[in-house]
Amino acid sequence: MSNESYAINGIADIVNLSLCDVALERAMSRTNSLPGMVCMYGPSGFGKSVSATHVANRRRAYYVQAKSVWTKKATLKAILQEMGIRPLATIPDMLDQAAEELAKSGRPLIIDEMDHLVDKKAVELIRDLYEASQAAILLIGEEQLPNKLKKYERFHGRILAWVPAQPVTLEDAKKLTPLYAPFVEITGDLLSHIVQLSAGSVRRVAVNMEMIQEEANEMGWSSVDKATWGKRELYTGEAPKRRI
Repeated sequence: MSNESYAINGIADIVNLSLCDVALERAMSRTNSLPGMVCMYGPSGFGKSVSATHVANRRRAYYVQAKSVWTKKATLKAILQEMGIRPLATIPDMLDQAAEELAKSGRPLIIDEMDHLVDKKAVELIRDLYEASQAAILLIGEEQLPNKLKKYERFHGRILAWVPAQPVTLEDAKKLTPLYAPFVEITGDLLSHIVQLSAGSVRRVAVNMEMIQEEANEMGWSSVDKATWGKRELYTGEAPKRRI
């Protein structure tokens, strides 16, 4: 299989994309007796948001990415805007609007950056939306999101599945290559080195691939292995050390 076949519509079909899709599908196809919320969580840079936006398109899900400044009212306004519905004046009315649309359409809802809503004490708002609609809801958040939600017992008990995002793998890196370094061959030993340096982050792998592509363009390389790259720097997420 060629590297080009790994990329679908500009998105690499990495492990976390599959996990995200399976989690939402599980909530959508559940029996009536099971809860309908699922939660995917993990460190920043693991590709959760990119996976969620792709799955939203695939599953026709409503997708919102919470902001740190959002109030309950702002949250509902954003959800209704995503639905193409003009919000009414009050929070209860907007909640009813959003719940009615979810129930009527049968479409799922994805809430990215759920940590912000926890910090704003808007967790019960999302539970109310779920209870009123019984819609499949996928929550995306940082590594500590499950622990943050433990204090909300009624909410925590309505999570069907907890899905930890997985660190980037060598196979993921191969799938990312056509997107971030399409004009140069990065050999297996250098790919393995990049993955090892990434500390699990898809983002860091992508940044390094773009760096290698730029250097290859300047040097006229068609293929780069670890020996060719030599002692050139790679991105690890650490601030550079002061030169003396």
